Amino acid sequence: MTLETFGVLGLHEKNAYLQDLADTFCTLTSRPTVELTKEALSRLRRFYSRRSLADLKIAPEPVTDLDIALKALGEAVKLNERQPDIIGALTAELPTPVLRVAPEDDSQMSFFVPSIYDAPLKDDVNLMDVAPFSLGKAKRGGEIRYELKDCIITIDGSASAGLATVFDYDIFLHMVTSLAEEARRYRLEQEKGLRTDVPARVYRPSTSHILKFCRRSSGGKQYKDLEAALDRLQGTRIKIVNLTGGSRREVITMPLIQTFKVISKTTTGNIDMVEIGIPDWVYNGVVREKGNPQILTLNPEYFLITQGIGRFIYRLARRAAGKSGAARYGLKELHKRSGSTQGLPQFSFQVRQFVASTRMFPFPDYDLELVPGRREEVLVMRERKPEEADIPLGSGAGKPELPLA
Repeated sequence: MTLETFGVLGLHEKNAYLQDLADTFCTLTSRPTVELTKEALSRLRRFYSRRSLADLKIAPEPVTDLDIALKALGEAVKLNERQPDIIGALTAELPTPVLRVAPEDDSQMSFFVPSIYDAPLKDDVNLMDVAPFSLGKAKRGGEIRYELKDCIITIDGSASAGLATVFDYDIFLHMVTSLAEEARRYRLEQEKGLRTDVPARVYRPSTSHILKFCRRSSGGKQYKDLEAALDRLQGTRIKIVNLTGGSRREVITMPLIQTFKVISKTTTGNIDMVEIGIPDWVYNGVVREKGNPQILTLNPEYFLITQGIGRFIYRLARRAAGKSGAARYGLKELHKRSGSTQGLPQFSFQVRQFVASTRMFPFPDYDLELVPGRREEVLVMRERKPEEADIPLGSGAGKPELPLA
């Protein structure tokens, strides 16, 4: 009975309710039932109105069956009221999960999942070393500028749509994956001496195909978000100024996707099929490149990483730690390469929180640890091998030095 309902009852009704409540409590807890005295009823009425255990205490330690039963009853009522607060407090202390739950109809395509194709521009230019997108979901205008030792990379978004986000980038991965699969089949048929057409410079995926590949649900909001993501991808340009090779600077501008056109829509007005134009820098690198294109494979759980900072760290780890088994970045350098609009203190706090979350919720493929460096904290990203799965990160290993900038 709520306090409001209890408060409007008369004295005899309150006493009858409390006696019935006490009898029920005694029965459920295997205690003998007792008839409550006027003093006991008075204490219970005060307790029911104020929820103060002091109203139930009649001695430092209860000794009679009645006193013991009253104390147990009060503790049970109090715990029942506080349970939501206790659960909420405990839940708030848990770190944010690293991965979201996969959709119920999850059936990711059997393609390998590339992170990004390394365009054959210059050996020292690699887009996986930086974030060619915004890490957040909120609209972001302006540009992202990376001044590296061998090049300057600028990411520009359209004025209306803004910069592409790390989650929009999933569509780019789907495009590269589909093209690489077509190029693989094309080469196999060439080896057999068969005449076959080269892969097309456009591809027409269905929306459901993209959503399944990116391990997203197929709700109406996802379909609407897809069209907005395509707008941002088409409007985002990557400009690279190469600083090597003397006074002459090579300048290259690349779109993430060349064009897109909605081919058909569902009866509810959502995109059903879309045609996406593949940029020349992607097409020539995957199809025209001699030998097999250098495409790194991603863990399918990459698409389940909830935070943009987590996806950025995974891409960086895949590029830097994928060959040597480990990579180290100081927090200043990490902040510089992320393109984050946050200040360094806020960004560092977010990285610490994310690394702490990976202790309870494992990060795909890599163990993460923040360790002291010579001048600042260093993020260590170590590839997780099967034989090292049960070895805690940092056990027996020396502290890494701060990487050269």
